Amino acid sequence: MSMSIDGFVAGPNGEKDWIFKTGDEQSKAWSVAVTREAGLIIMGRKTFEVIAPYWPTSTDAFAAPMNEIPKALFTRKGFKGIDAGPVPTPAAVSWINAQIISGDLAGEIGALKAEAGKPILAIGGAGFMRSLIGEGLVDEFHLIIHPVVLGSGEPVFDGLTMPAYLKLSDTKIFPGGTVVHSYSI
Repeated sequence: MSMSIDGFVAGPNGEKDWIFKTGDEQSKAWSVAVTREAGLIIMGRKTFEVIAPYWPTSTDAFAAPMNEIPKALFTRKGFKGIDAGPVPTPAAVSWINAQIISGDLAGEIGALKAEAGKPILAIGGAGFMRSLIGEGLVDEFHLIIHPVVLGSGEPVFDGLTMPAYLKLSDTKIFPGGTVVHSYSI
């Protein structure tokens, strides 16, 4: 999860452009490598609807893992689907074939975790992440702290009913000033 120094994952109007202004090639390579390790990418509906049309035609370094790794979409409000055109590319098909999950978050994540395979990578907005954190479903955090202070915005750790004690497992410092703190529960 990318965060500002003052703990926001998006600006007051949902802005995330600062993430791309403050990263560097080494931090991006690290993020791509972490993404490649996933066996499943999970996200909320809002994030899915925003990014699904982008990745199938992207040439960004993230495109290959984003298009190749299976995806699951969590929604309580239904999902209208995505338009992949008359002849979908294999990359578009990977998004069309995303598993749509609308049941109990804790139960569904528990079932996914019980399956054999690589780690599950959660991406998305503050709301989806707060739901995962609030239910105690996160086993590891990679907090990517960007060298920017937003002043206000969307926090991810507000609303916790109990403290979450974490163990620092790794720290990486990148030339552009981005620092990754990896924590396990």
